[in-house]
Amino acid sequence: MDVSRTPILERIARTLAGQRISANAQGSSESAGKLVDDAWPEHVDDARAVLKQLREPDPAMAAAGDVAIWERMVLAAIDEARPRTVTL
Repeated sequence: MDVSRTPILERIARTLAGQRISANAQGSSESAGKLVDDAWPEHVDDARAVLKQLREPDPAMAAAGDVAIWERMVLAAIDEARPRTVTL
C-alpha cells in the first residue's frame, strides 16, 4: 500500500476546495489546480471536522479491519491536524 507524503488534513481540505472549484465536481473552473492550491487552507476547519467524524468506524468498516488500529490512526491524524499554539 502506498503512503502519502501529504498530511491527511491537507488532502481532505484540497478535496473540499476542489469539489467547490473544479468543473469536474460542483464548481465551474475547468483548470482548477492553481485555484485549489490557493484555496485549500480556507477549508482546513471543515477538513478537521471530517477527521473527527471518522474516529468511529461504521459497521462495514469495523467488519473489514481492526477497530482499535483504525481509531489510533485517525486520532494520530487529528493530533497532527491540531492547530499549534505559539507562546511568546
